[in-house]
Amino acid sequence: QEQLVESGGGLVQAGGSLRLSCAGSGRTFSGYMMGWLRQAPGKEREFIAAINWSGSSTSYATSVKDRFTISRDNTKNTVSLQMNSLKPEDTAVYFCVADRQRIGLTNEYWGQGTQVTVSS
Repeated sequence: QEQLVESGGGLVQAGGSLRLSCAGSGRTFSGYMMGWLRQAPGKEREFIAAINWSGSSTSYATSVKDRFTISRDNTKNTVSLQMNSLKPEDTAVYFCVADRQRIGLTNEYWGQGTQVTVSS
């Protein structure tokens, strides 16, 4: 079964850090764009970050740029999101995604999501 599985979510105080990880299984995702989206209660899903197949190019939403860092390890079939200086407005369910073309609001593969809660 081809799937993405996230881990690393939890509760953290404002100003703290969390690292999300996403492990692919059932296929190799080394040739795929990978990324993260999030969805807060009552809000639409939003793009957070993306990384190309080699890891040489990354992109970020303005709201997280300079605070979040996306990285990948193709030898382990994983992608990670380091989140620093977290704010209460970062509270959301975070989804790992993969797509052969680009990362957007629709993607070929989705993880089940992991909850991140930032307390003030």
